[in-house]
Parts: sequence; structure tokens; C-alpha cells
Amino acid sequence: MNTPLPFNTANRKVQRLVAFLTFIIIQSSLILDNSHAFVTLSPMSQSINTKYARSMYAFDEKGWSPSSWKNAVAKQMPAYENEEELEEAIQTLNGVAPLVFAGEVRSLHEKLARVSQGQGFVLMGGDCAESFKEFHVNHVRDNFRVIMQMALVMTFGSAMPVVKIGRMAGQFAKPRSEPNEVIDGVSLPSYRGDNVNQEEFTPEARRNNPFLMVKAYHQSAQTLNILRAFSTGGFADISRLHAWNLDFVENTEEGSRYRRLAAKVDESLRFMKAIGVDTSKPEFTSVDFYTAHECLLLPYEQALTRQDSTTGKWYDCSSHMLWVGERTRDLDGAHLEFTRGIGNPLGVKISDKCTPEELIRIIETMNPQNIPGKLSIIVRMGAEKLRKNLPGLIRAVQREGKAVVWISDPVHGNTRKTENGFKTRDFDNIRSELRAFFDVHDEMGSHPGGVHLELTGEDVTECTGGVSAVTDDTLRHRYNTACDPRLNGSQALELAFLIAERMRLRTGLPPL
Repeated sequence: MNTPLPFNTANRKVQRLVAFLTFIIIQSSLILDNSHAFVTLSPMSQSINTKYARSMYAFDEKGWSPSSWKNAVAKQMPAYENEEELEEAIQTLNGVAPLVFAGEVRSLHEKLARVSQGQGFVLMGGDCAESFKEFHVNHVRDNFRVIMQMALVMTFGSAMPVVKIGRMAGQFAKPRSEPNEVIDGVSLPSYRGDNVNQEEFTPEARRNNPFLMVKAYHQSAQTLNILRAFSTGGFADISRLHAWNLDFVENTEEGSRYRRLAAKVDESLRFMKAIGVDTSKPEFTSVDFYTAHECLLLPYEQALTRQDSTTGKWYDCSSHMLWVGERTRDLDGAHLEFTRGIGNPLGVKISDKCTPEELIRIIETMNPQNIPGKLSIIVRMGAEKLRKNLPGLIRAVQREGKAVVWISDPVHGNTRKTENGFKTRDFDNIRSELRAFFDVHDEMGSHPGGVHLELTGEDVTECTGGVSAVTDDTLRHRYNTACDPRLNGSQALELAFLIAERMRLRTGLPPL
């Protein structure tokens, strides 16, 4: 039998030193500096020449670099008339701090990997496009609140974890059908989002201004600070779940359903406390909340891309997750070229135009190593087209053994314009596409992994139908969006209950 070493003072000091160094190493791996490399605090790494370290990982074996997208065709990119201004804005962004950190990105990736194996559900939601004018802590709070409400309903209803992702802190740029807009014979550049130009129809406002990217970065930093405070500072404590109810939803039918469900959760918490479970632990008092936006404005994304000095991986530190839109997912395009080399979880929007063969090629381009959780397929088709086209896409993915997360975007394929000129979406059509999404996955034996919604926590009247009973005639009352119509809080919560009920049905649980 081995005799243990004596635990003397010297051993204690050594152990404390080892523990301290381990802590430093772990913490330093989560922090990024401004030199496109993760901060490493060891004396050896401090002595490494940063320029040499960059050159070691400047290109991978397939010729990727953060700037290699410039060798491909870049669609939906604004034309800047002043190259010197563009270069100055990019140099400014090259020197700023990252918005998100590698540890957060890896945490999201791990959760999405579990979803791809049928062990969770993704809830993505937020504004169609963020704006400078609409930015306020209350706006961020209300969007956070409605997502928290929806997640609670889905989690309790489905008995599986819900991954919460906000279309926030970077969702500014929007693709456009035409490069120019014509009003009364006057042609000006189309409004492409507040990080490109301004909405007012004047030559000054519609000028593509690269310094707006810098302004968008600073607003994104504020948004993330607010989200981190809400998610870890006590607001997300599950014991405060009644406080998540939005004021204007409080007296609606969905507000009443939420209160009844909250009462059940309260009862469960009391039971857990009674049997000795400590509900003051972080698992009950905070949440993991992530951000995502469309990867559209590539100079901005490249400028915020940083490199992990321990693995050589590159991360786009503008967001935890990025997706490529339907209009920019060309196989030989710049957006797929950029995203194929970054370590972030990715998404790609797919409509009925995508063939099974094309989808497989997209998957192999964006996730060549077939890593679970790396890629989400975000389906936007409309109910009838989805029932016709989605089975073939799922069948191809199953045949090729590809690991993906299937997410429904039931809003973008259901947009219409009213007689009085308002762009809107009908709640019944959104619900029908979601139902079709679940039906097809039931038939195919695959996992419906999530939902992607344009929503707001404010009492807007932009989408018709649902319990809020918005009609074409009442759209004008509170039609506030600068881009596409959003579900209001009560409509979003109604969808959450519908999803929860459907997920309970899949797992054999009784109705809520």
C-alpha cells in the first residue's frame, strides 16, 4: 500500500499556485484582445511575436482566410463611393474589442449539438432589423422578456431544454430586391439598414456611409451589456417568472394561460425547495442567452473576426451565431466562402427553390467535417410548399448522414401587402406553416429542432390575426417597424403555447 505524501505547508503553497495558474489559463482562453488573437497570460506566449503568430494561421489547408471572400462574388453588398472612408471605418473596427467571446460561442455550439440529436429545441426571435432610433434599454428588456416567456412555456410544455437566441446586437443590415428605390421619378439607393444608410428618402440619408458600421458596433455592445445584465443579474431568476409577463399581455387570454402555467412552475419550485433542492443556484437564477444575425455586411464581419491562439480557429466575434440568407447562399458566393472558415455555429435560410442536391452541397461547404451543432437549416417556404418540398430535403440529409438542426421560419414565406399599402403577415398562415413543419418531421422520423421568428415585446399592430385580433384596418394603429412586420408579445406567446402543445403530443405528455 502506498504511503501518502505529507500535506505540509510547502505542498499547500504548490497546490495553491497550480490552482491559481489553472484558473488563469482557463480564464484567459475566454478573453479576446484587439490583435486578432486570444489573450494568453503565460510568459512564453507573451514573448511570441503577434505578427508571426497571425501568419502561422493566416490560411488553412483549403486557402481560407478572413479576407478570402473578396475573391468571390459578393451579392447584396452596398457600394461605397469613398474608399478612404471605408478603409478608415474598417481600421477602427479592427481595433475594437470583440462583442462575444470564444467560451460563449463554444457553449452555444454544444447546446446546438444536443438539439441536432433530438435533445432540445431552439427559440430564435427578435426584430426584423434593429434601428438607431428605436434603441432603448426598455426595448431590449421587452424583447428579452417575451423570449423568456416563450422559452418557459416551451420548456415546461416539452420537458426539454430550450436554447434561447436573440436576433439582437447586430441585426441591422437587410437584403433588398432592387439596388435603388424610385419615388416620383427620383431614384436613390435602397435603404439597407441603419448600419449602411438611413431610411429618409433624401440623397444625404440614402448615401451608403461606412461609419454607420462603427455606430452599429457601439449600439451592439450596449445591447449585449444589457442582455448580459438581464440574463445573469437576477431578472432571469425563475422565481420572478410572473414579472416576465408584459403589461399589455397581462389581461389577454394568453396572459391568463401564462399565469396559470407560472403557478404550476411555482408549485414545482416549492416542492423542490421542500425536498432540499437549492433553487438559489445559477441554474435557477440565470440563463444562457445568445445572439445571432444575418451575415450580410462582410467588411464588418471580417473586421470583427478574431483568432484563437490555442487552436488556430477563427471566430466572428460580432455574434455567437450567424446565418446566410436565401439571397446570398450561392455555392460560389462570398458569404459561403466567409462563413465556411469561422468557428461559430451557422445557419442557412432555405426556400422551396433549394433542391436536395444543392442542399447537400451547401452543407458540405459550410460544415465539411459534419460536426453536430455546427449548421442549422432554417426553412422558409409557406405551408403548402413546405409539405411538398421539405420531405425530399430531409430524405437527402438522412441518406447522406448529415448532422443538422432543422429550424422553421414560418414568417418570411407568409408576407403580403394590404390594399392600403401595409406589408403584413397573417397569424393563421404562420401557424399553418409551423403545423406543416411538425407534421413533415413526424412523417420523416426527424427532429423539429426550433423556430425562428420576427417578433417584439411591444404592443405593435403589424401582423394580423391571433388573440390580439389585429385586422387590415387596424394595422395603422401601431405599425412601427422600419422593415418587415413583427409578431407582438401576445401573438408570440400564443405561438409558444401552440408549439409546446405540439411538442407534448410528440413525447406522449398530456395537454397543458
